[in-house]
Amino acid sequence: MLEDVNFLAVALGAALAFGLGALWYSPVLFEKRWMAGHGHTQEMLKEMQAGMGPSYAIAFLCWLTMATVLAMIAPHFATGVGDTFHIGLMLWCGFSATVGLVHNRFSDKPISVWVIDAGYELTAIALMSIVIGLWS
Repeated sequence: MLEDVNFLAVALGAALAFGLGALWYSPVLFEKRWMAGHGHTQEMLKEMQAGMGPSYAIAFLCWLTMATVLAMIAPHFATGVGDTFHIGLMLWCGFSATVGLVHNRFSDKPISVWVIDAGYELTAIALMSIVIGLWS
């Protein structure tokens, strides 16, 4: 199963998903709304960013794992970008979006925080699906 995985596609998909986070949570897109939803200030953000090295490494490993699983599962159902994204969408709906929404509701955060985070995850899955689907 793992022997059929194109690890170059997986690595590129994970890197794109990880890099998307830098844009997604930047002032260009959703930083202000996400920070407001969490009650963070700019000072708090700077303090948090000072020690984020391990968190960034874990985040990349998580995206790498997700891309690997997508590359392992998608070919069992079909091939190509559209089919790969369909599988990714189903996995997102069934696991990531639902668990994220449960966590959001029990953490007493505004629904906008979940929408921003879930939108990032779905967009990242779309990017991974394009790379993995094209190279499968």
